[in-house]
Amino acid sequence: MRLAVVGHVEWIELALVDRVPRGGEIVHARGTWQEPAGGGAVAAVQLARLAGECLLLTALGDDELGRRAKRRLEDLGVRVEAAWRPEPQRRAFVHVDGHAERTITVIGERMGPHAADDLPWADLEGADGVYLTAGDAGAVRHARAARSLVATARAMGALAEAGVELDVLVASARDAGERYHSGDLEPPPGMVARTDGAAGGSLETADGEVVRWEAVALPGRAVDTYGAGDCFAAGLTYATADGRAPAEALALAARCGAACVTGRGPYEGQLTG
Repeated sequence: MRLAVVGHVEWIELALVDRVPRGGEIVHARGTWQEPAGGGAVAAVQLARLAGECLLLTALGDDELGRRAKRRLEDLGVRVEAAWRPEPQRRAFVHVDGHAERTITVIGERMGPHAADDLPWADLEGADGVYLTAGDAGAVRHARAARSLVATARAMGALAEAGVELDVLVASARDAGERYHSGDLEPPPGMVARTDGAAGGSLETADGEVVRWEAVALPGRAVDTYGAGDCFAAGLTYATADGRAPAEALALAARCGAACVTGRGPYEGQLTG
């Protein structure tokens, strides 16, 4: 399949700690590492591992971290096409506590590609599936040239301005930054998947039918929840592009999210095709 991600990248520094520090407290990390991540990057690597390849259209800071991010993602099997921005590469610091829960501090504004950027937008035409995490309204319209389009509710502003129909919108049942309410988008998405962590989630169709799914058992010990939601969205994008029924698509997406939790960082535990 021809798959792509239109989205953002963050350079993360991740620390394993027994617990997140309280105000004024010092905690000691049991391990640290750095990776390019963020929703666009994590989903692109997961899609490449499911399908064998994936195109990422993004924007990166024209600095050392931006260049390192591109090289590392290419090493992970992603074809990266980037618009270079003058501002520093967006970064994030991640605490992962003894219960595998992640807490994130983001530094810098989200960088998404713009339709005016010199990127191979024509490569999205007729693609089997695209997942969108960031970009302007023009980028959303380019992404809609694919046979199926999945997007995160975090890109709501650009999605609303673009006025195109999504096949699936991935929202959250709990996170205020990823909520979707009827009427937020016109035309409305074909389906809305609302994730609820370990409680699973629900899928609402355009005619109002709601189907719940259950989280699957982890295939190993819980290590790190960072990236699990992005891997879920990537699995859903892959299955939707493959023409699978909603229940089957959600099952694959849930497996991708669960597999991610068993590895250190977003890539170690990812499901492979």
